Amino acid sequence: MMNITYKSGRDIEAMREGGAILGKILLELAQVAEPGMTTAELDRRARELTKKYGTQPSFLGYRGFPGVICTAVNEEVVHTIPCERILKDGDLLKIDGGVYHKGFHTDSAIAVPIGPAARSNDKIRKMIKTAEIALSSAIDLLRPDLPVRKLSKLIQEIIERNGYSVIRELSGHGVGKVLHEDPAITNFEADAPNFHLKAGMTIAIEPIFCAGKPGIKHLDDGWNIITKDRSLAIQVEHSILITETGPEVLTRRLELDPLYPTLIN
Repeated sequence: MMNITYKSGRDIEAMREGGAILGKILLELAQVAEPGMTTAELDRRARELTKKYGTQPSFLGYRGFPGVICTAVNEEVVHTIPCERILKDGDLLKIDGGVYHKGFHTDSAIAVPIGPAARSNDKIRKMIKTAEIALSSAIDLLRPDLPVRKLSKLIQEIIERNGYSVIRELSGHGVGKVLHEDPAITNFEADAPNFHLKAGMTIAIEPIFCAGKPGIKHLDDGWNIITKDRSLAIQVEHSILITETGPEVLTRRLELDPLYPTLIN
């Protein structure tokens, strides 16, 4: 049985504040990520930004996770621990982060092409654009009483129509007092829960897919997940409030709008 939580006005305001902070943090990380930087250096910058904005990282210590952010590169899908891996010109980096602010979590992820080789790579550009279209299209669909299955179907159709494979073991989720709440927000119709969204819910939608076959492998560190065939993988994510009139994106990165089209268009 699912345990669904609905947010009060005070809860929502806390999540708005936290989501705005997280959006700023991810934007700044995307802007400084460059060839020659290690993912550990990026994580240290995330720690500094979290402290600067007066909030706490959601991921640090979560089930023993040692980083502030997850930094998946290329074939790495999700949950990658920041390390001494050096970012190279042509890499596709996924930065997944969360903040805990006034008792509530928000969760978001961004895909970042590293260096001019990645920004001019048609395969990477198409993959980022597909992910962002899947995410924005899903957000636009949100309303009270929407079946999760319909949301999942739309995400799946956009991903597969562009020639990619949904990684079915990984999904979005509810978010709030707990980082991962019910319901699961899947990217595959057949896996979707039989549930209708309601006003007052806060959810994290995160399309996750790869360029090759959908099989994944869990590495020995207990966290990092890669594609079995080493194909390129991607993840993007926003935390969203369901209101009576539609969606409110809590983790929007408004300042990114002028920058991002230059990366993916």
